[in-house]
Amino acid sequence: MFIEQYIANIPTEHRDKFIRLMEVLRENLPDGFEETESYGMVGYVVPHAIYPNGYHCAPKLPLPFLTIACQKNFIAVYHMGIYSDENLMNWFVAEYPKHSSKKLDMGKSCIRFKHGQEIPYDLIGELAQKMSVQNWIERYEKMYKRK
Repeated sequence: MFIEQYIANIPTEHRDKFIRLMEVLRENLPDGFEETESYGMVGYVVPHAIYPNGYHCAPKLPLPFLTIACQKNFIAVYHMGIYSDENLMNWFVAEYPKHSSKKLDMGKSCIRFKHGQEIPYDLIGELAQKMSVQNWIERYEKMYKRK
């Protein structure tokens, strides 16, 4: 229900790109990630059935991995794996110019695509494939989880 409402609230001129981004993630994320609402965005999480501890900041929530959002000026991909894995970050930064003529607009885990800019769906699909649920859990526990 949330996801349908979220999509319905996206301005018409951006909706197709956002839906295509969701399709790319659905097609490319490894088995085990679940699509759901996450912090008011469309999220892909490790469900409690796989990782019962949940997110350390809010254990009732599943472990977040990737979220996407249509913001005022851009569509954003928030990828926690890219933030936590320097090799993955370096790979993405090196690959990006091969897929887009636009300058990479990126924060720590946020990749922004300004409205009107083409989204490099193939590259986002490759990125989505690079980390399995088990890889993410191991990395998360090593880097983020308080012991």
